[in-house]
Amino acid sequence: MTSPGSAPSPTLQRREFWGSRWGAILAVAGSAVGLGNFLRFPGLASTYGSGGFMIAYFTSLLILGIPICWVEWTIGRKGGAAGFHSSPGIFHALIRHPFGKIIGALGFVIPVGVYTYYVFIETWCAGYFWFFLTGKLDLGSDVSAYQSFWSDFVGAGQDGFAGRAPMLTILALVFVLNFAIIYRGLTKGIETFCRWAMPALIVMGLITVVRVLTLGAPDAAHPEQNVMNGLKYMWAPGVVGQQLLNPEMWLAAAGQILFSLSVGFGVIITYASYLRSDDDVVGSGLTAAGVNEFCEIGLGGFISVPAAFVFLGAAGVAGQATFALGFNVLPLVFAQMPLPWLFGGLFFLLLFFAAVTSSISMLQPGIAYLEEGFGLRRAPAVGLLAAVTAVGTLLVVYFSRDLKALDTIDFWIGTFGIFVMAGALVLWFGWNGHFSENWAEMHRGARFRVPAIFKFVIRWIAPAYLITIFVLWVVFRCAGWNPKDGTFAPSGHFLELVGSASVTPEPGVRLAFAFILVLLVGTTISVFKASRRWG
Repeated sequence: MTSPGSAPSPTLQRREFWGSRWGAILAVAGSAVGLGNFLRFPGLASTYGSGGFMIAYFTSLLILGIPICWVEWTIGRKGGAAGFHSSPGIFHALIRHPFGKIIGALGFVIPVGVYTYYVFIETWCAGYFWFFLTGKLDLGSDVSAYQSFWSDFVGAGQDGFAGRAPMLTILALVFVLNFAIIYRGLTKGIETFCRWAMPALIVMGLITVVRVLTLGAPDAAHPEQNVMNGLKYMWAPGVVGQQLLNPEMWLAAAGQILFSLSVGFGVIITYASYLRSDDDVVGSGLTAAGVNEFCEIGLGGFISVPAAFVFLGAAGVAGQATFALGFNVLPLVFAQMPLPWLFGGLFFLLLFFAAVTSSISMLQPGIAYLEEGFGLRRAPAVGLLAAVTAVGTLLVVYFSRDLKALDTIDFWIGTFGIFVMAGALVLWFGWNGHFSENWAEMHRGARFRVPAIFKFVIRWIAPAYLITIFVLWVVFRCAGWNPKDGTFAPSGHFLELVGSASVTPEPGVRLAFAFILVLLVGTTISVFKASRRWG
């Protein structure tokens, strides 16, 4: 590993820094706080049984989430001191080996790839906010009406653009908003937006929580469907011992922690590179993680599932996936509340703000690399990244039947890629032969020291846990192994890609996978070329 100053600065441009420590914390917290906090987390907790799931969740938080978060903050600040702000540049400075170029390329591909479908879901939130305000989501008490509305809006019934003018218009506006914020730069764009968006998001979340907790038992014919029983449904321990034997639950909990904290995205590394050399990464990382956990557990855990339970009962909540819970069930719930336009609109505005703070964080790593790797100024870099992401987003929007293209990119980049990146980071940090130096670098400027037990966690426990979870994920979710009869039923993601005697390959799936390959190969080649320029 080279020292922080051993690699030359990639450009002669003035280095950017965060305007304040809290600005950096709110930006990183904003990257973590997103749709997963308010939809995915409560859905997983209710699906697997909150008692066992929360044990797996907090275990993953302590072993994976917080330690790797500290690792990424440290790597990012160290790379920034060397004059780089992109993952490719940072790993070029820190790892003088082709392996470093590949890790760096992943730090560009993952956030950019996730953005291509995340902005599509962000559009749904903006659309639902508008539809509530204008009364278009007052569809009565039939859940099928809301399912049809959502399917028509996102195009889940068929591929193509025909008849989807409202969604495409909102998508264009949301797309432009994201790049307008990014174009304004680090402090005037990202930091300024997150400084008011994050507090506003928390205020809206608290208002919604208070409203949900004061619902009581609105249906006199079903007094058992009250808010207390809704909270029990969400948080009651259940049969914990039996739950803990379910490997799928551990996979889900670990995946939720990685995605929720933006660990393994390359986002934290880029954001931390704009810190000054003596800024506290230990306290900042822990604070950002704490803000995310408050939004996830304190807000998300008290809104979606309890509210749905009060109006629909356990049968109406059980088995609801993330999208179904968020865009089919909850609109029906808000429609049955007093002032549905207000509380429904407020909730989806909350989701939209959460989505924007995350999506802009996915763009900054790409901008940083285009500026460093290609020597572009801000405007050309923004334009080029907009063109690249537009291709992926239009692919996702066009092949929208059953959300196949979205699901493909989410699987290969948003799940597989994140596991690989997180594993590479923690293994390099703990086993590059300079662990003592890395540990000391983590504590430069720190207001408190990380407990010594985390040395053992970072070097041994986190890699072992991550590798175990990854292997289980491949065996159970990808290969589809059934331990009861010893048979394998490969995941639909593989079958839809390669086909079989009974499954016809999906063109949208293949094109989405091809987009991923082109993005990965093209980025890797460009990183090797850029490394020669960097010296």
